[in-house]
Amino acid sequence: MKWLVETLASRVAGPVRFDEPLAQYTTYRIGGPARALVVPRSTEDVVAVLQFCNEAAVRWLPLGLGSNVLIDDAGFDGVVIRLGKGSDWIEEVDEDPEIWRVGAGMPTPRLARSTARAGLSGIHRLVGVPGTVGGGVVMNSGAHGQEFSQTVAKVDVVGPGGTVETIPGSDVTWRYRDSGIAGVVVTAATFRFTPGDPAVLNREIQRNLAWRKKGTPFDKPCCGSVFRNPRGSDRSAGQLIDGAGMKGLRIGGAQVSPLHANYIVNTGGATATDVKAVIGTVREKVEKEYGIELELEVRIVDQRGSDPDG
Repeated sequence: MKWLVETLASRVAGPVRFDEPLAQYTTYRIGGPARALVVPRSTEDVVAVLQFCNEAAVRWLPLGLGSNVLIDDAGFDGVVIRLGKGSDWIEEVDEDPEIWRVGAGMPTPRLARSTARAGLSGIHRLVGVPGTVGGGVVMNSGAHGQEFSQTVAKVDVVGPGGTVETIPGSDVTWRYRDSGIAGVVVTAATFRFTPGDPAVLNREIQRNLAWRKKGTPFDKPCCGSVFRNPRGSDRSAGQLIDGAGMKGLRIGGAQVSPLHANYIVNTGGATATDVKAVIGTVREKVEKEYGIELELEVRIVDQRGSDPDG
């Protein structure tokens, strides 16, 4: 283990931490330790980490603000690549004010506000979406009729072994809350925006934030929406859960939010086991009541990696 940290530290400019608890890096405030956590300061750092992991046969996991993830109580048996400070930059492309290249560690709410101030439309509606640009691209985050897929022109990624590639947005297999991008680390995305009136965009931001504050437990430890809205149903996941009488269900420290049924909140001291128990109970009840099997939107990560279906 000491060898792992020392070798990584010798290859990257960013900090490397050994046996690092992951709860502090997730919006759930849940998660056991990683063997090592690296905060890269550049794409070169990401390349070096993935090259090392390939050589040493060590698992790796990209992590942004940790808003759409539930990490197991036992943690992750590998290297977590935490994209945040140092990966949160913005640059204009070819002096075109409508095209921005943005680091994967940029928080989506900050990008939304920055574009609105600049009079650029296309991402401002996502001001209430927690998480980073990298995570938002991977899961095609969306809100209020806007998705990342509508503005992304290119995606810069680093693949296993440290290979660097730029993927045109038109080649990404965009779907509802999914991009098909997997097995790589997103390091940046290039966006093409459309001009707008800054005052109008800011008013829309304020309306969307007011809606989120009124209708969601935005100030509680949670991951955002837990389930995807089911295709072919005239009810959202939250409406189905509410209709099944699951609002307020509590197991251990995890509770279905009394405010919005598609949020499971950490009321204090919740474990990943508690949250997974609530997820299982909710799924079972909704399927029994409506014949609909809810699909997870949150990523569940155990010691070996990510399980897309929990």
